[in-house]
Amino acid sequence: MTKMQFYRGQSLLLVFAIGVMSGCSEPDEVATNSPAEQSNTAVVDSKPTRRFSSVTLDMPQDILTANPGVGASRSAYFGDLHVHSAYSFDANAFGTIATPDDAYRYAEGEMIMHPTGFPMQLTTPLDFYAVTDHAMFLGVGQAAMDTTTEFSKMAYVQGLHNLNADGNRNLESIVVRGQAFKSFLPDTLFGIAEGRVDENMVNGIVRSAWLDIINAAESHNKPGKFTTFVAYEYTSSADDRGNLHRNVVFRAADKLPAVPFSRFHGQNPEDLWRWMDNLRSNGIESLAIPHNSNGSNGQMFKMVDWAGDPLDDDYTERRIRNEPLIEITQIKGSSETHPLLSDTDEWADFEIMPYRIGTSLPSAVSGSYAREALLNGLKLSGKNITNPYQFGFVGSSDTHTGASPLVEETYYGKVGVLDAQPELRGSVPASPETADIIERAGRLKIKTVDGKQYASGSYETFGAGGLAGVWAEENTRDSLFDAFRRKETFATTGPRMKVRLFAGYDLDGSMLTSLAGIADAYRRGVSMGSELHADGERAPTLLAWAMRDPLSAPLQRLQIVKGWIENEEPQERVYDVACSDGLSVDPATNR
Repeated sequence: MTKMQFYRGQSLLLVFAIGVMSGCSEPDEVATNSPAEQSNTAVVDSKPTRRFSSVTLDMPQDILTANPGVGASRSAYFGDLHVHSAYSFDANAFGTIATPDDAYRYAEGEMIMHPTGFPMQLTTPLDFYAVTDHAMFLGVGQAAMDTTTEFSKMAYVQGLHNLNADGNRNLESIVVRGQAFKSFLPDTLFGIAEGRVDENMVNGIVRSAWLDIINAAESHNKPGKFTTFVAYEYTSSADDRGNLHRNVVFRAADKLPAVPFSRFHGQNPEDLWRWMDNLRSNGIESLAIPHNSNGSNGQMFKMVDWAGDPLDDDYTERRIRNEPLIEITQIKGSSETHPLLSDTDEWADFEIMPYRIGTSLPSAVSGSYAREALLNGLKLSGKNITNPYQFGFVGSSDTHTGASPLVEETYYGKVGVLDAQPELRGSVPASPETADIIERAGRLKIKTVDGKQYASGSYETFGAGGLAGVWAEENTRDSLFDAFRRKETFATTGPRMKVRLFAGYDLDGSMLTSLAGIADAYRRGVSMGSELHADGERAPTLLAWAMRDPLSAPLQRLQIVKGWIENEEPQERVYDVACSDGLSVDPATNR
């Protein structure tokens, strides 16, 4: 069963302005004889005139779509904007040896190998892909394991030598890998701060890895056929370990920063936005996509800024400008909603991952989920505070093997050696030997159920998926990035279903059955991700369109979740729009 939901709370104000000018100067005069207006008048050729600045007209908010046929010709493209290779310190510690080049070959349909030795291959190639390795000491962990590098001679990395050599990527190695995951970053950071580690050497490794990531994206980018984006992950967290991770995606590759901005350059995401704005002033366009808000412990969608001050327009404008999208689903669960927030939605418990990222600590619910954020944004708007939570949705995988595991039936894990076996994922009971290794590794716990031991922590909450769906004119960087910006996007948990939504005051269902009708919907309404302005007391019409993935399950129903503010309190209601199997919607309950 697949659940598809759309939100009018996500918004982007589309303004199409047309100006008509005759010459380059204002008319000479507007005659007046009113003495009361002398403070706004001047004398030209002995005739009193009024200045234009004395009157301001209301600006109409109508939207004009100049070429609706362009929108109607858009196709749905599917890709993954969250993929890690061996250059990520954690993926490398987990046994991953796949390069960015390997990752792109996989997305194009080629077979690559899992860290433990079995093949991974997509049934159908993807349309676009982005390798998003962690910016923190990019490639440095790999250099520590490679005994041919100068960095590997550092005393504190001796235990990592050849960890990913053939024969070493096995169950017994997860104890060392768990320790490497915990200690490598702080040991390197404090080593630099204390002068024991050469910062220039580390920066040289980072620059080399970043250049290789760029070159791989450039060599695999095939406009019109397969699109790659230069990208990386900004991996920050609050002091309480609440997740604040973002993937930063660059529009083009002709001009890029020499190194990516990491948590070690600034823990506060507002610092990331300032860096992105500075790049933008130099002609480098990018956007950031927050992910795993479900593990943020309430930090991702707070109602105050980093300093704890109320949100203001400066904060909101920077956030909207730099973060038009959020990743709402991935391997580590759904960030859409939670049963405690949506108690009338029987599927609000779908793929709940209840922990802070990389821990077994519980994550606070409020402030961690998208539906609540959208409603809180509307609540701010009602108080004449600019809404910072006007975002569209994408899904992605967050795979740490270079390969997106999109099919639940063949899900092969996320973190390489650490969850490659069903025993490690808690899917089946662990043998005494495996349970002992799991406990010594310290990353997971062992719990007893009906007398049997199971791995427990977070892996048992992981699942295959997800994907970013994008409506674009063509499969190119420019066209896809434009779609990201206008938020004409959607998220799935892996199946390649196609979904579309329009809103307007003069729409009808016949528009969904032909290309001419879709063009008319673009002309007379707004598409998904846009903002529809009120028109007096008129009620808008929503057109919802969906097509199943021919290689996946049939669609069971189509739903719309309505959110609104009533008496200053957020409200939510789920509507069944269409059902399969001969079922119909009860007009009294809308279910």
